[in-house]
Amino acid sequence: MTSSEDKTTGAAGPQLRAGLDRPGIPRTVWALGFVSLLMDVSSEMIHALLPLFMAGTLGASAMMIGLVEGVGESAALVAKVFSGAIADRFGHRKLLVLLGYGLGVLAKPVFALADQIWIVLAARFFDRIGKGVRGAPRDAIVAAVTPKSIWGAAYGLRQSLDAAGAFVGPAIASLCLWFWTEDFRTIFWVALIPGALCILTILFGVEDDADRAVKMKPAPTGIREFFAVRSPLFTQVLVLGVIFSLARFSNAFLVLRAADCGIPTAAVPLLMVGMNLVFSLSSYPVGRLADHIDPMKLLALGLILLAAGDVVTALFATPAGIIAGVVLWGLHLGATQGVFSLLIAESAPEEKRATAFGLFNFASGAAILFAGLFAGFLWDEVGAAATFWGGAVFALAAVVQTLRVRSRTRFGQT
Repeated sequence: MTSSEDKTTGAAGPQLRAGLDRPGIPRTVWALGFVSLLMDVSSEMIHALLPLFMAGTLGASAMMIGLVEGVGESAALVAKVFSGAIADRFGHRKLLVLLGYGLGVLAKPVFALADQIWIVLAARFFDRIGKGVRGAPRDAIVAAVTPKSIWGAAYGLRQSLDAAGAFVGPAIASLCLWFWTEDFRTIFWVALIPGALCILTILFGVEDDADRAVKMKPAPTGIREFFAVRSPLFTQVLVLGVIFSLARFSNAFLVLRAADCGIPTAAVPLLMVGMNLVFSLSSYPVGRLADHIDPMKLLALGLILLAAGDVVTALFATPAGIIAGVVLWGLHLGATQGVFSLLIAESAPEEKRATAFGLFNFASGAAILFAGLFAGFLWDEVGAAATFWGGAVFALAAVVQTLRVRSRTRFGQT
């Protein structure tokens, strides 16, 4: 006997049942998302004002600011190589995550106390080392605790919450500026509060039970084996990440461009609020979409948005032009950041997943160091617009690379 319900299944029935059976995102992923949110609130309260603090209070040049930003971010990404490989070999991923976030919290008071640019450089270095230590094991935990069918949604959610912190932080910083006009040091002290809450969330909200199995793996035969990830697809993704990083220089140059275009100092952090609001709102929907279509298409779209944002910012040195560029940057982040995490998780062997995240970010870190220096050089020697034209050229080069990479996903693409 055929029921009326059976008659409706046809082609739509399996998709409907698959949607109803879609697993939920695990509690640990939510906890890691809120950990990222809280730490980003803490960090972005400082980083949204740091270029202005360096340029105004400490008198640093644009190239020196580019060096500080480049060294800081590169330190984070280099550290991911070691934390990722250590996590794969010895386990203790939660401990590494706790250590990394702890370093970030401890570095915050140094910014408030700094009276010379080299102290800011040192604080930025150790703060970002903490970011590097926590990044690869955290992203590996997400893949380990989440069903593969919703990896895109899980990474999109974590990235969305991370970006939410990145717009709440500058919003709080901007609000604080109305009470403590250009008193950056007081605001830096306030940033310690969400950092402490972040540590508590890790201790009581994050679970990872994979340590025992990881410790049973045989020891690597040499240093190359310790860091090796044998996957042609991962190599292609790695090359794409390097080209992308050359295009994606520090947000500090957006802040400086905004200040040069006549936007009041107290309102400048609101630009980062807007960018990260767009980033946060777009990350999760894009992540869910990446579970159903080729992620490379989403990456290509994101890179085109980045190139467009750079061109708009270069051409229109007005508040309206800067706002348009910032919105495009936010959309490009939402279309790329979680998708890159998905591609790394899919392209790397399970036993080398944290190592793959680390290697990817190491290569990206070298590119970001060069991008920061090159952007600062263009700014000082050619002009502010040239910095963004250079970014647009690298973004379009990355689009070309996406055409050469095909994602070997669960949909059988080659």
